[in-house]
Amino acid sequence: MPIRLLLTEGTTGDCTQAPALMEGLAAEHLLADRGYDSNEMVAAALAQGMNPVIPPRSNRKQPREYDRYLYQLRHLVENAFLDFKQWRGVATRYAKRTASFLAICQLRAAFIWSKLF
Repeated sequence: MPIRLLLTEGTTGDCTQAPALMEGLAAEHLLADRGYDSNEMVAAALAQGMNPVIPPRSNRKQPREYDRYLYQLRHLVENAFLDFKQWRGVATRYAKRTASFLAICQLRAAFIWSKLF
């Protein structure tokens, strides 16, 4: 379930914003796709006491080990994004202003959280 939302320009890469989203979170593991495999990302996770579960990129000179079983649970994260984009307004970004789009995303996140209770 989404707990933080960071809205950026469309051309901003996700990997550059991940450390800001991780800041202050307490977790045992960080599950991420191989697109997030960078020395900076691994160092940020370790600095916060998280075990990075990120498969190494194919061009990494010294591949890191990772827990393959835990990595399979990453589909839960993908399902959260799928549920988030079920609203047409979020998936197609009909809102012209950033503040309106952020409000739609926050409202959708609130509905996702409400399904838990």
